[in-house]
Amino acid sequence: MNWMKEAEKYKEQMIRDLEGLIAIPSLRNDAQAKEGAPFGEGPRQALDYMLTLAEKNGFDSEDVDGYAGVIRYGEGDESVGVLGHLDIVPLGEGWTKEALALTQENGYLFGRGVLDDKGPAMAGFYALKMLKDNHVKLNKRVLLILGCDEESGMECMDYYKEHGEVPQCGFVPDADFPATYGEKGGLHVLLQGKARTKIVKMEAGTRPNIVIGKAELEMAEWNEELQKQFDFYLQTNQLEGSVSEQGDHVILHIDGVFSHAAEPYNGVNAALHLLNFVGTAYDDAFARHTYEMLRDWQGKPLGIDQYGAYMGFLTMNTGIISLKEDGTCTITIDIRYPNDADVDQIMQGFTNACQARNYDLTPVMESDSRPLFVDPNSALVNSLMEVYRTYSGDEFSPAKTIGGGTYARKFENFVAFGPEFPNSEKTTDAFVGGPHQRDEGIKLEDLLKATAIYAAALEALTK
Repeated sequence: MNWMKEAEKYKEQMIRDLEGLIAIPSLRNDAQAKEGAPFGEGPRQALDYMLTLAEKNGFDSEDVDGYAGVIRYGEGDESVGVLGHLDIVPLGEGWTKEALALTQENGYLFGRGVLDDKGPAMAGFYALKMLKDNHVKLNKRVLLILGCDEESGMECMDYYKEHGEVPQCGFVPDADFPATYGEKGGLHVLLQGKARTKIVKMEAGTRPNIVIGKAELEMAEWNEELQKQFDFYLQTNQLEGSVSEQGDHVILHIDGVFSHAAEPYNGVNAALHLLNFVGTAYDDAFARHTYEMLRDWQGKPLGIDQYGAYMGFLTMNTGIISLKEDGTCTITIDIRYPNDADVDQIMQGFTNACQARNYDLTPVMESDSRPLFVDPNSALVNSLMEVYRTYSGDEFSPAKTIGGGTYARKFENFVAFGPEFPNSEKTTDAFVGGPHQRDEGIKLEDLLKATAIYAAALEALTK
């Protein structure tokens, strides 16, 4: 069967269903957590939406206590999984479209989650629906597992693994095509302690996995000379910023560029720029040392930079800075490291750098998610690559590794698979944001092609 032609038949229906899902503000909210809704009302609503959609289409489904949902199709003792997530990151600022509405423009779909990961999750659902509607006989069961906490630590999948069926193999539609057989490890490092600084207070960043695109801090001292230096700093670094009075104090603001922490080189960290300015203009040792250590996305000043044989560069992102008026400070750093890196050496790099500067804060490992690595010559990867090449016509792009972390790392013999295509040509003049960026978007043609590839892949993996 030509699944691409089949996917075209479902286009309008799929868009309508995705429209309803995008409208749900499924951001984790611990203040709303309760039994059956461990991540708050938004993720619960998104899960209910998908389980209701499954019921309307005649699927067997299960609610795993609000942590995740399962939609099933097929028969057999073994199972193949598709893992998607329904939660989103904060909306952020600077959108030119409505963030919680599905906007169609020039062949593109826009809205928070349309790419990461509500659109791909819906593509997985429609792949399953096409198999069911066409009465395709499968020798294995397919489990579409939809989690509700991928963006904030994947607690949902930890719970699911203890309470639900774990498939023998599968894929995650939450990255790029072709098959992604490796994902860097994810390390969160905290710098904690009491800071001796002229900064009154600073709260910047919302999540470790987002480059801080906008930041502010409060200073007590301000004069005409400092204003000139700030203007000069903004101009020489090609930044936008502002100064506003707040009583006897001033608020310094800088606009950077939001980006996914897996690709910090695509962002501009506004918080680090503020620290750089304060460190220089005020001769503030704390701000200067913080910037010196954290300024480089490869971690060179810390001595932790390295290039993995399979996964390339270690990357580092300063994601949250919380500095209180009493000097209490916590800085959260997101590090993506290749599978041949040594976490103990990374932590030692932080310790050495802090000690060499007599730095006020102490490095602490908050969490560590080990790298994912599946044999690139395995039957799973070969099957997915064959399907991809058939439907994309791309015989050149190899299976790959990424810096982002997906649900694949939570299961054995799982890889990430789409929905973004390599070398996809942009066909609109509008800005099309990536994951975690403003105006998050995906080409409709690409989403439909991904749906077709997922249907063909499930057919191949269940033979």
